[in-house]
Amino acid sequence: MPNVTANGIQIEYDTFGERSSPALLLIAGNGAQLLFWEDEFCELLAKMGLFVIRFDNRDAGLSTKFDEAGVPDIMTAIKATMEGKAVATAYTLDDMADDCVGLLDALHIEKAHICGASMGGMIAQVVAYRHPQRVLSLTSIMSNTGNPNLPQGRPDAIAAVVAPPPRERTAYIEHNMNVWQKIWSPGFPFEEKRARTYLEKSYDRSYYPQGMARQNMAILSRGDRTAALSSIKAPTLVIHGSDDPLIPVEAGEDTARVIPGANLLIIDGMGHDLPTGVWKEIVTAISRHIKKSTPSNRL
Repeated sequence: MPNVTANGIQIEYDTFGERSSPALLLIAGNGAQLLFWEDEFCELLAKMGLFVIRFDNRDAGLSTKFDEAGVPDIMTAIKATMEGKAVATAYTLDDMADDCVGLLDALHIEKAHICGASMGGMIAQVVAYRHPQRVLSLTSIMSNTGNPNLPQGRPDAIAAVVAPPPRERTAYIEHNMNVWQKIWSPGFPFEEKRARTYLEKSYDRSYYPQGMARQNMAILSRGDRTAALSSIKAPTLVIHGSDDPLIPVEAGEDTARVIPGANLLIIDGMGHDLPTGVWKEIVTAISRHIKKSTPSNRL
């Protein structure tokens, strides 16, 4: 896969579709590599007439790692945040949003449609209000506004996600199979073969859990983004699962309420994942949203 130097770091990326088509930048969530946006999903979007770009966030996959920053104590940081104390971070969501724009610069793309899932949705939101001139539309999937007054995720789901994974390959895969089962969509069958294949590919490509911890710190340090989100002018689509155990559906509803004119799509039975059973609905929703937001009706 190709890579570029952007915003002072190396970013690994991949593309699908025709370069002349409207650009759609996909941003992965906490600890996830570009593999989160599976080839088949990206190809479905490309068939809708989009130039799809997926990439590794900093501290994930094959993009630049921040080893010198050390591994933070997440539970201590969460406690400090709840007490209203500041936490030190290696970088912020603002930095990660600037990485996205740096990648667009390197690819000579002036404006793009931005889509992110979970932490990726948070980053996409930051891009939309921090770099409004670069954003044609925003799609925020299973994400939130950082509002501390919203319902929190299920304790068992949160504990599974933040628990340190084993280093050995087989143990790592079994550990994360348990995580996936905790956050999986209850309205859809658990896709064991797909989940295991994804985890094997992710481990073999880049085992790097410490990056996830530092990304978590970037989320914690940014806090409530409600005020900033209210300034977003880009056409916005919010997608959320009705049964998300990690970021409850109220977070999606809050996101759509805060961003002016945002449309909300709640998918019945979806959790904190993208089961293949919802791919067609999500791809269709994104492509329709983009078509309405694309200048000169190019799509």
